[in-house]
Amino acid sequence: MFQLDDKFLQDLGLDQLPDDQKQAFKEHIYSELELRVGTRLSDGLTEAQLAEFESFVDRDAEKVRAWILANVPDFQNDPTFQQLQASVQQSADLPQEGSYTAVLSEYASLKWLSMNRPDYRQVVASVLEELKAEIVGNRDAILGNTQAA
Repeated sequence: MFQLDDKFLQDLGLDQLPDDQKQAFKEHIYSELELRVGTRLSDGLTEAQLAEFESFVDRDAEKVRAWILANVPDFQNDPTFQQLQASVQQSADLPQEGSYTAVLSEYASLKWLSMNRPDYRQVVASVLEELKAEIVGNRDAILGNTQAA
């Protein structure tokens, strides 16, 4: 998995961005990556599948729990679930209330993708490489715009 950090910007030749613009640019890259990956992954899925996955994104606790119990009833013994739960417990980013639903939703998303789009990791990698090439191809314009501002 890649890290969207200052090293990532450095690898793209964008480490010269002003500090106040680095975070905004990283957020833009993340949003664009999320949009492109979602679009690519949704190709070929039915409306029902998309709605099911959307319930995970929306953290619909009732639908998430129902899907998990129907598809992965022994989820608490899954190392992926245990790892997600441990990482949330160590994170100060999420309030403790609702964090279990967040973990279940994230877990359901991962399991659902592995069942319905087993190629999702390759899709993410491919889209990321395309986005990187696009950014590198526009590097001078990106740096020129920030230096002119």
